[in-house]
Amino acid sequence: MSVFQSFNTNEVTNRKVAYSTFLSEVNQDQVREANIDGRKINVVKKDNTKYHTYIPINDPKLLDSLLVKNIKVIGKTPEEPSLITTVLISWFPMLLLIGVWIFFMRQMQLGGGKGAMSFGKSKAKMLTENQIKITFSDVAGCDEAKEEVKELVEYLREPKRFQKLGGKIPKGILMVGPPGTGKTLLAKAIAGEAKVPFFTISGSDFVEMFVGVGASRVRDMFERSRKSAPCIMFIDEIDAVGRQRGTGLGGGHDEREQTLNQMLVEMDGFEGNEGIILIAATNRPDVLDPALLRPGRFDRQVIVGLPDIRGREQILRIHMQKVPLSKDVNSMVIARGTPGFSGADLANLVNEAALFSARCNFKVVSMLEFEKAKDKIMMGAERKSMVMTDLQRECTAYHESGHVIVGRLVPNHDPAHKVTIIPRGRALGVTFFLPEGDALSINRQKLESQISTLYGGRLAEEIIYGPDQVSTGACNDIKIATNLARNMVTQWGFSKKLGPLLYAEEEEEIFLGRSVTKAMHISNETARIVDEEVKLLVESNYQRARNILNTNLDVLHAMKSALIKYETLESFQIDDLMNRKVVRVPVNWKENN
Repeated sequence: MSVFQSFNTNEVTNRKVAYSTFLSEVNQDQVREANIDGRKINVVKKDNTKYHTYIPINDPKLLDSLLVKNIKVIGKTPEEPSLITTVLISWFPMLLLIGVWIFFMRQMQLGGGKGAMSFGKSKAKMLTENQIKITFSDVAGCDEAKEEVKELVEYLREPKRFQKLGGKIPKGILMVGPPGTGKTLLAKAIAGEAKVPFFTISGSDFVEMFVGVGASRVRDMFERSRKSAPCIMFIDEIDAVGRQRGTGLGGGHDEREQTLNQMLVEMDGFEGNEGIILIAATNRPDVLDPALLRPGRFDRQVIVGLPDIRGREQILRIHMQKVPLSKDVNSMVIARGTPGFSGADLANLVNEAALFSARCNFKVVSMLEFEKAKDKIMMGAERKSMVMTDLQRECTAYHESGHVIVGRLVPNHDPAHKVTIIPRGRALGVTFFLPEGDALSINRQKLESQISTLYGGRLAEEIIYGPDQVSTGACNDIKIATNLARNMVTQWGFSKKLGPLLYAEEEEEIFLGRSVTKAMHISNETARIVDEEVKLLVESNYQRARNILNTNLDVLHAMKSALIKYETLESFQIDDLMNRKVVRVPVNWKENN
């Protein structure tokens, strides 16, 4: 029995009784020992049975009651906190601040390193020769630029062929051109053709809020490049760090200036950088520091301009390879209708056409979708949900008809390609003139024809509704026509009275370090004559447009009716109206009954 009880000790000890029962047994002198541990009391009775109970509330008379009955009272010594716990509690606020500071330091690096000590490491991403799949065959529309950079590829492949004749390859190539013309794509193609490591970084990655971090990153970037030479280093948007020094902002300790100074030294300093070719891209070469553009640093400037009609066709063919096309798609027609488009614009055109086709669940992309995409990009998205009254629609139809008629009858003007009274963008109607080729220069006759055409819409409203009922729809036309006339007088020398002299004020953006105030180069008397010549030029073309519309009132009314009926007129329908024939019905037009 005793053996059984020894194995059953925990079960007996863990027996719990009510506190009132414990007090009753104390009063009856049945308790021999009480072990108090906080609110818990482990009790041993005189018959050696054990149990425990809990004090529900603070009982100050308990100890006196136990001592009166000669009960053995045992108390537990409170545990004191260890030294480590005491230190952690006292230093916790300071440790918390240090942790928060390290967190924000790592956040500011944005991937520049994996620890706080790597804050000055370069953020340049390295692409190996196997990661770059782009070649010169993927680049179109910039044949001259490709020819200039092909020499870099040949040097990287066979450097000894150039070195044996004492020739030195350019250390730096600066690609200049409007946004979207393919400067970054061309740099990738160079690396893809040369099969060498390719480092890429943005100019803004060097600039930080702490002085000296940018210079440290430049040093680290060139150090990494030397280990991988021969290689190509590409800096996109270099104007973020390469702007002219001495602008008066930040003094000599400005972060951007220190970064630029370090870059100048690394490119052409005491230490050579053999095998490292630096390629940079910008669309603002006018703000770059002259020391950055001198020979020995950026030796060449490669102009990557907007593509011509052949270049646009080649770019379209490259992007169309990824899209299932209908047999009626003609890339040359699309290229002719997209003057001034960059490579990025043409890629967006193909993508928009594919999206139009996908919305209609077509399996291929037809020419109609390309026309819709072109109209959306050039004239804005259609807003058929806009509510217009019959009078507003009629007024818009007369306005756009006036543009078309004047544009067709003035000499040397681009032919009208399409006119619509469907609201697009912020315009209630749009007339689109399509040039027959890329305009490299414009003569005086064509400029005056453009001014007359711009006022055709306002004059059509004035002739039909009277001078008091002319709307504000011609505000943008007036602005463009006035600017054209002023440029003809002040910049292009088309005024007989003023002659071929420059009378325009400085119109470049204000750039600190050059000129903050604009200088006046003309007197008040000359300015008055300029205003008179501009007004005379506008009034003469305004009167010519009025005479054309008064002579062709029947065409104006007929074109207005056709626009209200069909909403959009194509070039062949415009030809029918101008020749006073019956207007042919559009192929995809369905009359709403």
